[in-house]
Amino acid sequence: MRMFTTILLVLAASVVFAQNAPIDFEPDGQGADWAWTVFENDTNPPVEIIANPDPSGANTSSTVAKFTALQTGMPWAGCESQHGADLGEFVLDASNSMIKIMVWKSVISDVGIKLVSSTGWSQGEIKVANTVINQWEEITINFSAFTNPPPEEGVLDQIVIFPDFNLDGRTQDNVVYFDNITFNEQGGTPNDPTTAAPTPPGRFPEDVVSVFSHAYDNVAGTDFNPSWGQSTIVSTIEIDGNATLKYANFNYQGTQFAEPLDVEIMEFLHLDMWTADATSVNVFCISTGPVETAFALPITPGQWESYDIPLGTFTGVDFTDLIQFKFDGGNGAQTIYLDNLYFYKGNPTNTNELAQQNKLKLYPNPVAQGEVVRLDAQVQQFDVIDLNGRTVLSVNNTFLQTGELSKGIYLIRMIDKNEAVQMQKLVVK
Repeated sequence: MRMFTTILLVLAASVVFAQNAPIDFEPDGQGADWAWTVFENDTNPPVEIIANPDPSGANTSSTVAKFTALQTGMPWAGCESQHGADLGEFVLDASNSMIKIMVWKSVISDVGIKLVSSTGWSQGEIKVANTVINQWEEITINFSAFTNPPPEEGVLDQIVIFPDFNLDGRTQDNVVYFDNITFNEQGGTPNDPTTAAPTPPGRFPEDVVSVFSHAYDNVAGTDFNPSWGQSTIVSTIEIDGNATLKYANFNYQGTQFAEPLDVEIMEFLHLDMWTADATSVNVFCISTGPVETAFALPITPGQWESYDIPLGTFTGVDFTDLIQFKFDGGNGAQTIYLDNLYFYKGNPTNTNELAQQNKLKLYPNPVAQGEVVRLDAQVQQFDVIDLNGRTVLSVNNTFLQTGELSKGIYLIRMIDKNEAVQMQKLVVK
């Protein structure tokens, strides 16, 4: 009997704390019977659940929610679900951080969503503007850069919606319809790519100047997150064993070289990009002055795209004195992923030619942490360099004890008996 009671309690807890979604406002679904509270909207007319006023468009649902944003209300007027009873426990993770909402509006203004814990803790709202009027449109709001509350602040269990967030104020009462609020687990686009960017082809070292790529030697000391007042949050994540730049909350982002690059003899800028939600991304090359020119990257959501941009596209830029990259075009609520940023000239090398040039070996590679890596007998000295360009070990023999290294990707700078220098990538797993 005691075991049966315990099972009932566990089941009851799972019912109480399950996330209730999608929010579709249908009589047999979620949202229609929730206790929506309107705030900061003067007389606070309630949220209405009504028949879809425009079922012929992108939204064919039977019922939707109606919010009337009063001219006399505050710019951030909105509505919120009841703590605990409505949304239930909401846990942010890689499969549950992309929120989509369908809206029908007669004006262009921001649509905001905020997630709040049972104690009132929140990291604030994220806002994305609609792009069309008088028709249904699905808006994607990306919470991947947000975190769950600390334990003492409870769990996320409330959703707050700002249907007509406009700091310039309203010139009239604006009626907004919203519907079909979904999350990743209900079929949203995956937030992160599941496969690494394509591996670059083999090239001779003199044919490449690499900024961020693990196929080639990178220039040292690059600052991938200079403080330019951007909202973008920069991190380096591993995807399928490959380090990748992630720009969350992307609006614009700079890359500052430690020393000006001279890439005048190069012919192309190469980069790989993946995004689920960005609709406009521009890449800039910037020389001292500053002189900058942009190239708009064509986008295919949900897959890696490779770009080879002729340097002549960046008119006016002095490629003997290149100081920065810049990416822009985001709205502050999108995410892009970048890899293999390098300049190059000529065609890829023949595999046999490249192998002949790169005679020095290290094995095993990848290597399990704690195992010994053996280097080519010709090596008399080598350095272990992390992805920030810092030398973490300098060794004067032909083996490496990886127990001293954290798991990750390193560059091994090897000097042979003829004083020639070669670089190899080492993966410690």
